[in-house]
Amino acid sequence: MNAISNLEFKRSNWQTAMILTLGFWLSASLVLDWVIMPSLYFAGMMNEANFSTAGYVIFGNFNRLELLSAAVVLTAVLAISKTKSHWGLGSIVLSGLLLTVALLDTYFLTPQMCALGTNFSLLASNPLPATMNLLHSGYFLLEALKVLAGGILLNWYWREA
Repeated sequence: MNAISNLEFKRSNWQTAMILTLGFWLSASLVLDWVIMPSLYFAGMMNEANFSTAGYVIFGNFNRLELLSAAVVLTAVLAISKTKSHWGLGSIVLSGLLLTVALLDTYFLTPQMCALGTNFSLLASNPLPATMNLLHSGYFLLEALKVLAGGILLNWYWREA
């Protein structure tokens, strides 16, 4: 009887790795986007001459961590979908979307914002260009998409456990 209950509640290592990685990744993203960056903004970071360098260091390092997390999540989803036939295309698409968001943030948005911020810091008396507002809007749209897709994926696999 004891052996049956142990087998019934045992989850795979891939499922545990995916749940822990998604939980860490989403919570770190929320802390960065809703606590750290607003407090730096209200502390006057945008008025400093080297704010783009500080932003690039913060987001550049965090984006590499996001890439690693997205790779672990995609690998875990592929491994789980191989062993369980009812987990298929939906979870693979969501985890692929998470990887795409991480790639766009790392290799497109962050370098573009840094380059535009560097040009802006040379001309600190001018207001922020409209392009920077467009890039920030795109970044927060991708962040909302990431939190939504990650939350759905986390919910699916948490209920499965």
